Amino acid sequence: MSAPNVLVTGATGLIGQNFARRAVAAGYPVLAMVRRNSDRTALAGVPVRFVEGDLGNPETLPAVLTEADIVVHAAAHLGDWGPPEKYRAINVVALEHMLNAAVRIGRLRRWIQLSSQGVYPARHHYGTDEIVPPEMNNIDGYTQTKAEAEVVVQRFVREYQLPAVIIRPGFTYGPGERNALKRVVEKLAAGKMKIIGRGDKLLNNTSVHNLCDAILLAIEKPGIEGEVFNIRDDRLVTREEFVYTIADYLGKPHPRHVPERLVKALVGPIEAFARLRGSETAPIITRGQIKFLTQNLDYSIAKAKRVLGYQPSVDFQQGIVEALDYLTGKKTSCARTAASA
Repeated sequence: MSAPNVLVTGATGLIGQNFARRAVAAGYPVLAMVRRNSDRTALAGVPVRFVEGDLGNPETLPAVLTEADIVVHAAAHLGDWGPPEKYRAINVVALEHMLNAAVRIGRLRRWIQLSSQGVYPARHHYGTDEIVPPEMNNIDGYTQTKAEAEVVVQRFVREYQLPAVIIRPGFTYGPGERNALKRVVEKLAAGKMKIIGRGDKLLNNTSVHNLCDAILLAIEKPGIEGEVFNIRDDRLVTREEFVYTIADYLGKPHPRHVPERLVKALVGPIEAFARLRGSETAPIITRGQIKFLTQNLDYSIAKAKRVLGYQPSVDFQQGIVEALDYLTGKKTSCARTAASA
């Protein structure tokens, strides 16, 4: 019996390109969903079949699902700035179009919804598990619409028996990362990086290799439809370890600390001024960035270990070097070097 076809959306992004490689290595035929004019070099040499679809044009989406037995939905509109409607069109409306098409076609065996630990309430977390429901009034468009997307998926599970599983990764890093990690590198290189507060709070660091292992487990584990799993590295690092490790890699001095109270007092006026100007790019600091930089983000992975058999094998100190090698151009391959597939 032939292996089921795996459709990966967002196939040239950080999670998509790494999981496409992982799925191919595991013996799955992979359909890589890309926009018509997208740069496909991230998957150069990988034996995937490209299928064209655009979340911004829902009429293109049903065709990409006609041969898909498994969908890993990694595509999303990312960021921490801009109106929720900008995110909702991609993260919620397009998702609903895809789910309706999948139900009509009727061949889907498993839908893996890549969500985010950002859907939890914006506060300190010390071992928060999946029993805590998503916050439905989030502080930025991305996390707001990721929470809304979970509601849509769970509705399809209830009403149409959609065989879906929701994965909530933390801050994901690895070869191919070009958003948050890139900004940290740029700020350190320019001498503009600061650590807010003492830097002793934990980050929810998640190696993309550990995440890909978890996705594969979620595809292959029977009887988990409708379940939600937190995924992160086994060892979480403090903001100080995170920033200092990158600074050491770049040969840059460790940035100084600034009072957390001061930054929190300034973020409101900074965001208000940016909105008044109609800025389409994020200001120097946002409430979303403060959450990322100051809150303790320790989410339990006990359920993933117990139910999926998840055993994260890549440590931050191991995985961040591979990510930085790729980002700085020292290495150009996304092939897994940190741990065996």
